[in-house]
Amino acid sequence: MPWTSSESRYSTVSVLLHWLMLVLLVLVYASMELRGFFPKGSGGRALVREMHYLLGLTVFVLVWFRLLARSLGPAPKIFPASPAWQTLLARLMHWALYLFMLCMPILGWLITSAEGHQVMFYGFDLPLLVGEDKAFAKQVEGWHVLIATLGYWLIGLHALAGIYHHYVVRDNTLLRMMPKRG
Repeated sequence: MPWTSSESRYSTVSVLLHWLMLVLLVLVYASMELRGFFPKGSGGRALVREMHYLLGLTVFVLVWFRLLARSLGPAPKIFPASPAWQTLLARLMHWALYLFMLCMPILGWLITSAEGHQVMFYGFDLPLLVGEDKAFAKQVEGWHVLIATLGYWLIGLHALAGIYHHYVVRDNTLLRMMPKRG
C-alpha cells in the first residue's frame, strides 16, 4: 500500500484513511445524536457513550497516520490550478480539520477524566489526564460541544467545496481523493 502521493492522486493510504475517517466521524456524531433515544442510566445509553469515546479516540490515532502520509511529499496538483485565494482557504480548511480531529478526542478524554471516570480504548484503561473536578469537566464539555458544532460546519463546507470543484469548476480536486477504480 503506497504511502506517497503521485502527481495526480493522493496515496492509497491517504485515500483509505480519508474515507475511513469520514465514516468514523459520522459514527462519532451519530453516537451522540442517538443517545437521546436511551434513558439516562440505561445500558443502551452507556454503550452509545462508550462507542463515542472509542470512535473518537480511534480518529485521534488515525489522524497521526494521515499527518505522516501528508508529510511524505507534496499534495497532487490541481488541474486547472485554483486561484491563490482558494488555495489558501483550502489549506486553512485542511489544517482546521486536522486541529479539530486532534483537539476533540483530547477534550473528550479531559471531560471523562475530570468526571472521575476511566476511559477504555480497545480493552486498555487509559490514564486519567486530570483529577476529578466536576466544574472543570462542565467547562471543558462546553468547549467540546461548541467545537463539535463547528465541526459540522467544517466537514460540511469541506464536502461542499469538493462537490463544487467537481461539478462546477470541473477540476481534479475531488478525483485526487477518490478510490482507484479496478
